[in-house]
Amino acid sequence: MSTAAPISRLSAREHHLPAAAVAVLAVALLVGLPELLGQTGRLAAVLVLQLGLVLCWVLVTGAQGFAGSLAVGAGAAVAADLALVLPRDPELGELLAVIGVGFLAVVVQQMVRRPRQELVALLSVVVLLLVAVAALAALLLLGRTDEGSERALVALLAVGTALVVGHLVDWLLPRPQLADGVPRGLVGAVLAVLAGTGVAVLAAGLAGDVLDERRALVHGAVVAGVAALTALVASYVVVGATAEDDDPAGEPRFSRWVLPVVQVALPLAACAPVVLALQATL
Repeated sequence: MSTAAPISRLSAREHHLPAAAVAVLAVALLVGLPELLGQTGRLAAVLVLQLGLVLCWVLVTGAQGFAGSLAVGAGAAVAADLALVLPRDPELGELLAVIGVGFLAVVVQQMVRRPRQELVALLSVVVLLLVAVAALAALLLLGRTDEGSERALVALLAVGTALVVGHLVDWLLPRPQLADGVPRGLVGAVLAVLAGTGVAVLAAGLAGDVLDERRALVHGAVVAGVAALTALVASYVVVGATAEDDDPAGEPRFSRWVLPVVQVALPLAACAPVVLALQATL
């Protein structure tokens, strides 16, 4: 068994620039639609992001039982959103039932498919997808009040800035490299956190008195740090999915345009519950 680091077919430009562009679009969607349509716009933006992640994740990971995995992921996304939209006073704990039922659906879906190759690996792939789409649903709880909307804006701008800065810096200078074969560096991670924190402080100042400078600093540093760390994990996924030995024939299994969706949606999913927790504690 070879232990050599995988070598991605993607150049540094292809790895980073599309992801930076999708990060801008995703944050614009999450900020702009609620401004135009209120909670309905927020629901639409979150659902678009969830369904995009479901499709792209199944394609990128090459999950067997393609239609079944899509159905389970899409069903979990809709169920998670409804669990937080329909109740008068929704709570994040409502998502536990969605994840539990979704896990049972994943087990059944994987057990009925033939052949059952790589069963454990595929179970973990789809379960991670369930958790990610449920976490994205937490964004629906951020803007239920005017103060919550302003805090959500601060957090989303911090996350988007961290993702964009991290990708742009790592495109130019992925040093010192954090892992063999993965074009991510320590300089990019540090600058991403600093940029996200700075934007959070600036946005909080422009938004009014919803967050003082100290709390804005904490908000920005925490969510930007989570975004930078999860973006590194997403880059691992992309490198593994585009490794040169992944397809000996040289034919890609999917369009490369699905990769930046995963690179952006996973960090947003990781940050959503964190932002909600910060709103409750600070």
